[in-house]
Amino acid sequence: MGMTGPLFDSHMHTPLCGHATGLPREYAQAALDAGLAGICFTDHMPMPAWYDAPWRMRRDQLAQYVQDVQEAQAEFAGRLDVRLGLEADFHPGTERFVEEVLGAHPWDYVIGSVHYIGAWGFDNPEFIAEYDSRDLAGLYRDYYALAEGAAKSGLFDSIGHLDLPKKFGHRDPDGYAALHALDVIAERGLALDFNTAGWRKPVAEAYPAPDLTRQAAERGIPFVLGSDAHKPGEVGHRFTDAIKQIHDVGGRIVTYQGRVRHG
Repeated sequence: MGMTGPLFDSHMHTPLCGHATGLPREYAQAALDAGLAGICFTDHMPMPAWYDAPWRMRRDQLAQYVQDVQEAQAEFAGRLDVRLGLEADFHPGTERFVEEVLGAHPWDYVIGSVHYIGAWGFDNPEFIAEYDSRDLAGLYRDYYALAEGAAKSGLFDSIGHLDLPKKFGHRDPDGYAALHALDVIAERGLALDFNTAGWRKPVAEAYPAPDLTRQAAERGIPFVLGSDAHKPGEVGHRFTDAIKQIHDVGGRIVTYQGRVRHG
């Protein structure tokens, strides 16, 4: 890839979430082949049974997830730094459940993501028609209020795919709510998931967008590179472009180990 410094892909999934393919060792091998120094698995964490069940592991599968990642750690020891994380959800009312899961194992890195506005899974292609019956400015205000709640909860190390509601091309018409959310994220000392999956979606733009990347960098918010890989071939996806977008605005790239920021 011709990239400088030890690079990590810190956002990737496993088959336990029910919508990803490839064993952890295959993701690790893909990272090695791509010249990365390390990876952090961040599969969708268990949530209460009534929340988003088809899209995540069950609570009774959590130990299996940890074991699968530990097996990849052992197999690639000395060749690739394999870390254990989670992509957690922020959904008001579920914080205690999330806290219990976060206390169950020694995680390296926890992403806090908002995938629901009320009962609407707004990033699910199945429910895309709902955008037509929503006021976009209001939708983004509601979304960024939740992102702020995630930052203020103290549960997470970073905020996932910051401008996710743009996924299908519905862009934020005003931008003020996003800037306010960045103020809160900066104030609370969180990082941002720089998520290259957006380049694979209809919007064809990484999360966060270039202007939000600049605004985050100006506030001193660092970035954690992630492909959001749901199959091994996506590991390290467009990292060269990601690094350029971050470096162009003077941003910093960091990783987490034992929930402590490095870099």
